[in-house]
Amino acid sequence: MPTTFVNPVVNPAANLGVSLFDETDPVYLWESASEADIEIVIRAVYRQILGNAHIMESERLAVPESQLRQREFTVREFVRQVAKSELYRSRFFDPCSRYRAIELNFKHLLGRAPHHFEEMRHHSAILDQAGFAADIDSYIDSDEYQTAFGENIVPYCRGYKTQAGQPMLEFTNMLQLLGGACSSDKDLTSGNKARLTRALILNRAYGIEPSRSGNDILSEVFGSGAQPSTTLPFSQPSSGAEYALQQKYQEQATLVAALQSQLAELRPFASMGSAIIRQDQFAGDTSIAPLTSSGIRVAPAGSTLQRQVEEQEALIASLQEQLAEARSLAAIGEARLNKWRRRTFF
Repeated sequence: MPTTFVNPVVNPAANLGVSLFDETDPVYLWESASEADIEIVIRAVYRQILGNAHIMESERLAVPESQLRQREFTVREFVRQVAKSELYRSRFFDPCSRYRAIELNFKHLLGRAPHHFEEMRHHSAILDQAGFAADIDSYIDSDEYQTAFGENIVPYCRGYKTQAGQPMLEFTNMLQLLGGACSSDKDLTSGNKARLTRALILNRAYGIEPSRSGNDILSEVFGSGAQPSTTLPFSQPSSGAEYALQQKYQEQATLVAALQSQLAELRPFASMGSAIIRQDQFAGDTSIAPLTSSGIRVAPAGSTLQRQVEEQEALIASLQEQLAEARSLAAIGEARLNKWRRRTFF
């Protein structure tokens, strides 16, 4: 029996788990559409807007469906009715954290992940100022929706494809939101917390370290040019004791670099946590201080290797103290970002 070999290099969609999305044509409601064609459109809207979740016959929106069949609605207006329905709200808004709901709105209504954190802030502000329905309208009435789908194309996942002018971060984030063609956004096992907040704030795919030198990280963390030297002050050890000191110095240098990298990653969230705490303090209270490099000393060139080791011990202790504080503040910041939505929207 003959078989067909598919080269994975020329078939990346299969490797990424998006081949079904890649091979499925957009669903369009034609003027000459039959009753069967309209039913296909309706089911495609439910599948996309409700995140591939199962919908029972009793949950279907009978009146909006009838209006679409009678051509009183365009597909765009039917999408609006589904997205504003209690069915959608009860699944993807009420039980979700603020930014998780916004992530899903981008995926369901625009077919992509957020480009950057400012988009999340923008829609969060709409929720605060105008409520749930107005936020749904802001996606469907946008120029982007009109350009991508028009009046009669069912929205579809499109963010997994690289495009001119599209940031690569949105591409990787969309793959994280997709979860495969058989997954459902109503999967309660994965929880309702935001998936992309950290990646958007850091402006890079979370878990992927950027190509930066240790000096760059130090400059970002401490805001100064003072950095501990990782070059040994002596080329060859003259004794076993000196060799042991050099080994300890190198181990310390590795630990210092790791601690500094962790501090750099926590800094955006720690800053948020610090700002939240300051809001709860009395006016003029300065008990919460920002992370700084105060008290950290770097051994001057020409000092003994023993002195270098001692200086690095002090540096490590200070970094560990700052890291503990940063983790505490970052936990507060992330908790606020993932806070549960208060039931005050209309």
